[in-house]
Amino acid sequence: MKQFDHIGIVTMQPQDGESWVEFSRVWVTNPRLHPQRIEYIRPETMPEVDPADVGLWKLWHLPHVAYRVESLEAAVEGKEIVLGPFEPADFGRVVFTHENGVVIEYLQYSRLDTWFGQPTPWRPAGPAVQEP
Repeated sequence: MKQFDHIGIVTMQPQDGESWVEFSRVWVTNPRLHPQRIEYIRPETMPEVDPADVGLWKLWHLPHVAYRVESLEAAVEGKEIVLGPFEPADFGRVVFTHENGVVIEYLQYSRLDTWFGQPTPWRPAGPAVQEP
């Protein structure tokens, strides 16, 4: 099972509240704080990627869609892995794939109450649903 988590957009402009990801050498914003669940990704230096490496090129030049999953391994089985898996912070692991012409990020959270140490509990995207 997977649930929508966020949309990631690469930018070269610094953003408020950025957190550093050592593995990929980027700053990221907290998509849980954005009303449309957007995460801005700012590379330290824009990687030079051969356009023949389509998935990796798209990772650095086009938006990606991110899903929360229970098992990273099951989610990416048989898929073209573009980057990862790796741990961007203490909340879990991620991996990027290239599927049907789109870069997809899968996140397997180990904790849902923080994002890079910021207390921001994960919640499903969309309107709050009242339980009967």
